[in-house]
Parts: sequence; structure tokens; C-alpha cells
Amino acid sequence: MNKRVILIILDSVGVGAQPDAKAYGDEGANTLLNIYRHMKPELPHMERLGLLEVVRSTADQEALAELPETKTPIEGAYGRALAKAAGKDTTTGHWEIAGDILERPFPTYPEGFPPEIIDAFEKATGRGVLANVPASGTEIIERLGKEHMETGKLIVYTSADSVFQIAAHEDIVPIEDLYRYSQAARDILTGEHAVGRVIARPFVGTPGSFERTPRRRDFSLEPTAETMLDKIKAASLTVMSVGKIKDIFAGKGITDALESKNNDMGVTKTLEAMQNVDSGLIFTNLVDFDMKYGHRNDTTGYANALKAFDERLPEVIAEMTDADLLILTADHGVDPFYPGTDHTRESVPVLAYMKNMKEAISLGVRETFADVGQTICDWLEVESLEIGTSFLSLLHR
Repeated sequence: MNKRVILIILDSVGVGAQPDAKAYGDEGANTLLNIYRHMKPELPHMERLGLLEVVRSTADQEALAELPETKTPIEGAYGRALAKAAGKDTTTGHWEIAGDILERPFPTYPEGFPPEIIDAFEKATGRGVLANVPASGTEIIERLGKEHMETGKLIVYTSADSVFQIAAHEDIVPIEDLYRYSQAARDILTGEHAVGRVIARPFVGTPGSFERTPRRRDFSLEPTAETMLDKIKAASLTVMSVGKIKDIFAGKGITDALESKNNDMGVTKTLEAMQNVDSGLIFTNLVDFDMKYGHRNDTTGYANALKAFDERLPEVIAEMTDADLLILTADHGVDPFYPGTDHTRESVPVLAYMKNMKEAISLGVRETFADVGQTICDWLEVESLEIGTSFLSLLHR
């Protein structure tokens, strides 16, 4: 029997501040709970897998009174996982899921990048730099886009995450040049300055109406340890990346990739992969929750994006066979109701489903995101990870 796993990352859909959240300035954050309390989304298909039970497990008595009752019987396995790695960014979360747990967080730059980095970048690109500050991506291009177009200087900015972001207008800096500049930055940012990601941020438009394009590209570090992707690939099984997964892992352990620019396309491409991949892992990231809504504190957009995914989830389930395992999880939080626009240090939901499941199964609180990766290795019968505990036996009880 050819086994498959469909692993879908609901980017930033966290569920409750971790015990160490205070150290990150995120005490009290809870992305899903606050979306439920304030926006009242109807998510019947994820609730069928146990989503609302996970949310309930993180709520106090006051919040519980504001949550709806589950309207359909639960036919999935549900729980949540705690991050063991230091940090709360996309790369850290995805790597931990796959079995690579960072002991130290990637470097961040709340005061901007030091002169030695900027000087080297300007020398490598032959262009000057604007900004070099932490900023919102949409705000920084509105503020400096006109000057960028007039001078050709690159807009460089960061955030609370470990990122070196380069924004450039596609009419001023051709997209291939922007990618080349991003690779140059990646080559510079090593050692103590090894940020998690360099991100190319192309945009178009005119002053007052700039718009970022979907041709963003991430230039990540390679994982520091062997991941589930490597182990699955080594077993001659397919590792199909959908969306930015390939970028997050710098291509390591990936055998095939499908591009996706938004959540809806991500689901469509996942379905396409399910129709063409007969064994191995289909690994999808749905980025809109984080990029379009969480970082912009767009609570309505965030709730609507959850509803839109929930409406398409039955298509994924309908495409499953008896040899498939579906897992929905996340990589961190970005509570749009919480002060600021940065990621939040949260546990993540873990929802699992197989065709033959007929009753609710509690997975409890998992000690690390890597339990997901270990379970995937277990299901696919490949070499185990060095860390993480499989919950596959719970699904078969």
C-alpha cells in the first residue's frame, strides 16, 4: 500500500500563549481564541476534526462562555503542540515540525542592520540603501517608494522576525536583479548575522497606490539537522512542496515543488498534487493568514480566510484514500487582536484525520512541534527523527 501524508500549515494560526510567552512580550496572545470570541467564524469542517475543542482547552471561564458549541460530531484527532525551539518565526516553526530544533534564536535587528552589513550589500549590488529600520512592508513602500523610484536605491527593512527584506519596484529593478541582490544578501548574512530569511519584496504601482506583487521569494538558510524531508526523500518517496515550503527549507529534502501565491491557489495545488503523487509527503503552506491579515491586524480578513479554507477542506478530504493521513497545524501565532503586528509566541493546533476514523481522539498537549514530523515518519515507515514522539498509535486505537 502506497502511503501518503498531506501536511497543511495554516501559517500563523496559533492557539494560546506558551508558558514562556512573557519572555517574548506575548503573554496572553491567542490567535484562534480571539478570532472565535470577536469574529464568530463558522468553521464546521475543521470543528469536525476537533478544532473547537483545542480552542476550548486554552480558554478561561469567561472566554469559554463566549465560544459556540460544536455542532457536528468530532471524527478526527485533535490537540496542540508547544514550541521547543527558541524563536517565533516561520523558519523556526517549520524546521521544528520537521525535526530540526534551534537552541538559539536567529538574530534580529530592532535598530537596523550594522554598517558592515549594509556597506557590503551596497558594494555587492552597486545600489544605495533606503530605510534600514524595522517596519511594516506596506507602510515602508508607501513612505519610501517614490524616493526609491527616483534614486534607484533599494528599500531594506526588517521586523521583529529574523529577516532582511528588500523592496523594489519592478519597473526600477527587474525581478531577476532583485532575486540576484537577495542572493547576494544571503551570502553576506552568515555567522553571527545569519538571519533566518532574506526576502525579495517586489512591488508595482505609483506613489499613493503601490501594491506588492506575488513574485516574492524567500532565501533561507539550510536546516542545521537532517529533517523528515531528508528521511522521506532518502526512502525514494516524493516530497512535494506547495507554496513557500521549498524556500523555507532552501530546497533541501524537496523532490518536487508547486508554486502558490495565496491560500486558494495553495489548496488547488494541494489537490493537484494529491491527484499526481501516489506516495510520500505533500507539504503545503497557506500564507495568507500571516502575510495578508495577521501582520496587518485585519481581523475580518483573518476570520474570512479561515472560513474560506474551511469551505475547501471537504475537497481535500474527498480526495483522500485509505492510505492517507491528513494533518493540519501551524508554525507560530500572529494574534491580530494583540498589540503590535509581529508574530506571537503560541502553541499550535494539531488536527489529524484518516478515512477510517469514526470517533474523537484527544492528542493532548504535545511537548514539541516535532511530534508532527515523527508521526509522519512513522506513518510513511521511514527512518525516525532524533526528536519528537509519534502519536500514530493513538490514531489506530
